[in-house]
Amino acid sequence: MGKKLLLAVPNFSEGQKLDVVNEVVNAVRQVESVKIVGVEPEHNFNRTVLTYIVDTDHVEESMLKMAEKVFKHVNMEVQKGDHPRIGALDTFPIFPLENVTIEETIALAEKLGQSLFDHYKVPVYFSGLNARTEYKKSNTNIRRGQYEGLKAILEDKNHPDYETRKPDLSVNGELDAKMGACTVTADYEGLVAYNVFVESEDVSIAKEIAKLVKSEEHGWLSIKSVGFKDEGKPGTAVSMNVFNCTETPLVMLRDYVAKKAEERDTKVIGTEIVGPVKQVYVEEAARAFGYEFDGKDYVKLVKVLEENMGLIGFDAEQIIEYHLQPATL
Repeated sequence: MGKKLLLAVPNFSEGQKLDVVNEVVNAVRQVESVKIVGVEPEHNFNRTVLTYIVDTDHVEESMLKMAEKVFKHVNMEVQKGDHPRIGALDTFPIFPLENVTIEETIALAEKLGQSLFDHYKVPVYFSGLNARTEYKKSNTNIRRGQYEGLKAILEDKNHPDYETRKPDLSVNGELDAKMGACTVTADYEGLVAYNVFVESEDVSIAKEIAKLVKSEEHGWLSIKSVGFKDEGKPGTAVSMNVFNCTETPLVMLRDYVAKKAEERDTKVIGTEIVGPVKQVYVEEAARAFGYEFDGKDYVKLVKVLEENMGLIGFDAEQIIEYHLQPATL
């Protein structure tokens, strides 16, 4: 059996100061076994998503080195951005990648959360498969009210929501004023960020379609979607966070948006995968167009997706398993 590899996808609350982003990423990059897959700073969100591969022996070190840099530079008392957040190192989720069971991943997440608290005394929430309560399974619930609202609730021990909302690990049951809190979790896999662009510049159409995509009539409960205008790109976007691409394949979602666009006298003009994606999902998409990926010719795979899905700006380096090829190690 080879190395036990995890995919870590931490999010931290800085996406504007690129020197800080680079310092955080470089601290992680220097840890043995780490392979950086993606770095996605967002100026308006003031948040960065870092995706990297790491073996189970070094994931704790990578987290602690990252946390050290984040806590040095990010102060939640002054941090502002469009993305919901409760902490400087806002989330640290891990997923099994190779030769690791989900049970081992869950146990590692427990260890990581405890270590983060022991080293920095930052409050920790366990969510997803590590959640202590049903309420805390969802990051949406944990982040409700964001840093400011959650901080106010936890400072009032008589608040009716205090017991529900308090951290699982903390010094005094409150948020740290500067660091906030961090959510640590294990799960089977992360989301795929997928945009489908329609020709109409009327953003209300994209919003209508986005609402249909996530409606209960489909049973597509693993999708969160919004419609918006992506400045600098033609048309408007139906933007989807897809949490289960087996249940809702990318080609099926594109075809559904295309159908709803046609009903509104417009059409799909392109698609986009934002950030990393598992190889199985792009292989499946290519197979829908008659191409069977041989596991080696990534150039051909990308070309098939561009030509048949209208995939814009996609690169083989976004495919997580591409970074496990001998030439990239």
